[in-house]
Formats: sequence, C-alpha cells, structure tokens
Amino acid sequence: MTTPGSRGAVLTTLVALAATLSLTACETGGPGGGTGRGGAVGAAGVSTVPKGQRVLPGELKGETLDEKRLDIAESRGQIVVINVWGSWCPPCIAEAPHFVEVAKETEGKGVAFIGIDTRESGRIAPLAFQKDLGLPYPSLYDPTGRLILNGFPKGTLNPQTLPSTIFLDRDGKIAARALRAISADTLRKVIEPLLAEK
Repeated sequence: MTTPGSRGAVLTTLVALAATLSLTACETGGPGGGTGRGGAVGAAGVSTVPKGQRVLPGELKGETLDEKRLDIAESRGQIVVINVWGSWCPPCIAEAPHFVEVAKETEGKGVAFIGIDTRESGRIAPLAFQKDLGLPYPSLYDPTGRLILNGFPKGTLNPQTLPSTIFLDRDGKIAARALRAISADTLRKVIEPLLAEK
C-alpha cells in the first residue's frame, strides 16, 4: 500500500528515472493529420504555422482535475501553451520541471500555461502528478481523449502522441506544435517570437 509520503518518493524516483531515458513519445496514433495547415517542422522538432495560415482550434473547455470549469478560449489575448500529458508517461514526467520553470518565469508576461491530462483511469494519479511535480497551472481532465479529438480537428496541428504541446497565438489560433518532450529552452524559443508578434 502506498502512503501519501511514499507516493511523493515514488514520483521523485520516476522523475529521475525518466530523465535518464530518451525523451521519446509514450504512444502514437492520436487524432490524424500531418503537420497541419502550412506547418513546417523546425530544427527543434517543433512544427510552426505562418501567422496568415493559422486556424482556431475547436472547443477546448471542460472540468479541471480539481473540478473547476475552464475554457481555453477565455485566455485569448495571451500566448497559450497547452501541454497534453498523462501521469503514467515517463517523458511527460521528465519534461514537467521545464514547464514549471517557464510557466513561473513568464507569469504576468502575457503567457498562460494549461495542461490537458488524458488516457487516465481516474483522478488520483494525475492529481498526485500535478501536486508532486508542482504544476503551477490548471489541467483539463480528458480521460477518454474526447476533448482532444474535438478540440483539434484532423488537418490542424493536433496532439498525436504523449507528450504533445500546442502553442496558441494571441488570437487563439494554433501557431506551433511539439510531438515530444521539450526543454525549457525550446519552450522559450517558441514563446518569445509569438510574444513579439504585432
């Protein structure tokens, strides 16, 4: 039986273990589609879309892990970083500290971080993930992947693996996507040009 204290120790061990693994995706075969409309894959493995070719995602709203309502469309006017993760996914665990770091350093600078937790059998494990790794932002709870499927239609830059990260510009349009675990440096390299856009 795992106690709350030992659960934290287990997660800490998993973070250390995951950091030694190659940061590859946990699974493939999410909603279909290639790089999306106008998408081009850059050197860091991030697909980007020129400003004039970007499209809006579908509806991305629902209940967070801690049972609050959240609508990503309400963050329009900010750069939105959407990290799609699962508590059982080692690369998701490995990249989480990078997201925590950049979310904290961009707080109050026009950037909003939001998670989407998916492919889970309940809330206990993802809530522990969120607490033990110190995620300072909310995560929508999408256990079956329905929110992702409806929110990112085929042909857009959509999440196809775990982890995936989608970047929305200030108009709420899909500007970039990473289909692997990414570093704090990569996050900054995607966010900064979006912040600089007029």
